[in-house]
Amino acid sequence: MPVLWRNPSENIDSSLTARKLLFNVILLHLSEESRDILKNQGVNKLINEVMNKYQRPLFDYLSFWKYLDLYFLEIVISSKFDGQLNLPIIRNEILKLFINENTNLMHLLIPQYFDYQLHLIPGAEYCLSRLDSLHCHADLDQSILEGFARICKLIKKLSLVNVNYCTNNSGIIKLIEEQKKLNDVSFDDDGVEHGSFYVRKSFEESLMKHSDFVQYLRISWIPVTRILSCLVNLISLNIAQIESNMACWINIENVTFPLLKILKVHQFPSDILVNLIKNTKGGLSEICICYDGIDSESIFQVIGQSCPNLIYLELSLYDNINSFIPVFESLLINCQFLSGFIIDVEDNYFSEFNWCELFIVLAKSSPINLFKFKFYSKWGFKLEDMELFLKSWEGKNPLLIEMSFCVVRDEDKFEDLLKYFMEKGMIEYYSIGGGRINENFEWI
Repeated sequence: MPVLWRNPSENIDSSLTARKLLFNVILLHLSEESRDILKNQGVNKLINEVMNKYQRPLFDYLSFWKYLDLYFLEIVISSKFDGQLNLPIIRNEILKLFINENTNLMHLLIPQYFDYQLHLIPGAEYCLSRLDSLHCHADLDQSILEGFARICKLIKKLSLVNVNYCTNNSGIIKLIEEQKKLNDVSFDDDGVEHGSFYVRKSFEESLMKHSDFVQYLRISWIPVTRILSCLVNLISLNIAQIESNMACWINIENVTFPLLKILKVHQFPSDILVNLIKNTKGGLSEICICYDGIDSESIFQVIGQSCPNLIYLELSLYDNINSFIPVFESLLINCQFLSGFIIDVEDNYFSEFNWCELFIVLAKSSPINLFKFKFYSKWGFKLEDMELFLKSWEGKNPLLIEMSFCVVRDEDKFEDLLKYFMEKGMIEYYSIGGGRINENFEWI
């Protein structure tokens, strides 16, 4: 029972019926005092309807609820009380079911524009004292975050979005400074270019105190300080920068990551990327890079030489999309533990990707463990190219393939081809989609 109720928002589907049933269960947990308050607010019809139709639960199911997604909860509440002037009072009584002296939340997601003073709810000091992860918007009312800083000291995973919309980050900085076990940090500027230098600097400097503990870091800008040189125990680094601030590249030069396993970078200059991979000391098992195809030889050479334990590789190319194919074979030969490969190419009418050549290289030189693939492009590939690839794959491990194209050529014939090779046992799993591909290294 506790397992089922740890995170209902993840397990329940999005249908109105499912939300209604869940909300009814929530209402059944209301105390007599809360019911009277809601009845006085004009919702006695709904309260009576639920109470007369269902029995009060024998267990306090909500006490098992550990992952509280307030965005999801707000949707559930609004589906019943949308437009009511007394909605804040209704929300207050329902929130008290989740935040009190008998509950113990581990994970909390706070949506944008949420202005409810959660830390002032009776019992919050106990309920939130063991909070393990927090996801919220940086422009949240800072008094809420200051309240959290007084209560929450054991947050391990902190995810902040919209950081560049934050004009006052005193509460966030205080919250970060108060943590004792901060391990996983994400700062996301939500696609804002040329964000505030001072905001970014303050966030980076707030991590200095935790430099020995932080192992997972995701930021969406090039660091404006030398914070990376302090994070000597990083296991995962994700820099999803969207702008090129040349003055900041110096903060990444000559940084060493002896424990790094996962590297995800976006639009790095090739010389910076090459040095970064060299300085990981051979421990990388997962690499995701988005680049312009320039200097592919140097990049693939350093991966082949410096990453003997590489298991997963993702390439996203937005220019010079065929440049890596001639040097890709050497990487496949050197990285014998490679088991998953994702490629995302921004092809177009004037620059068509050479899938045939890539498939030839994969069929010829893939290490024995490499049989999981994801292919994404706008224009897709020709039926005969895939047929050649599948025929050349005979005798190898059965394939797991996901494909996603904006333009699918000969879709019915394509499906028939995959089914045929699946029946022959050469394909274990496949999927064809028309949108962006799932970039996680998960196939089934």
